[in-house]
Amino acid sequence: MRHNKKFNHLGRTASHRNAMLANMACSLIKHKRITTTVAKAKALKKYVEPLLTKAKNDTTNSRRVVFSNLQDKYAVTELFKEISVKIADRPGGYTRIIKTGLRKDDAAEMCFIELVDYDENMAKEKTAKKATRTRRSKKNTAAEPAAPAVETPVEEAPKAE
Repeated sequence: MRHNKKFNHLGRTASHRNAMLANMACSLIKHKRITTTVAKAKALKKYVEPLLTKAKNDTTNSRRVVFSNLQDKYAVTELFKEISVKIADRPGGYTRIIKTGLRKDDAAEMCFIELVDYDENMAKEKTAKKATRTRRSKKNTAAEPAAPAVETPVEEAPKAE
């Protein structure tokens, strides 16, 4: 029975799993978005979010702890200089998983995992959409002349004295 065993081994040995998650975390930090399977993305989320929380406090010890997990100087520098500034006020939930469908080859569930503060599409303010016309309405609006705006006089109520 698997009572209380929630850790996903991903079909790999411990050393292979740790190396894979470290490499995926470095790629996520460098590129801000990576495409992978849903199972790996969920495992990566549990792996990388504590590192992002640790990066909010820029001390020598926290840099050493993060470097011991990532083993990549460039990723650690990027994490502490750029990413930690953007996520400083966020209390958690630094990553987002968006499912993209099934892989054609083996029908594995695919998704992309991204850093929330770096997604330009989601971060932009909603802009007012320009009114688009369909073919049917195009013909009707061109045939009808615009009605002139007529102002109606407003009567004032008599003042009570």
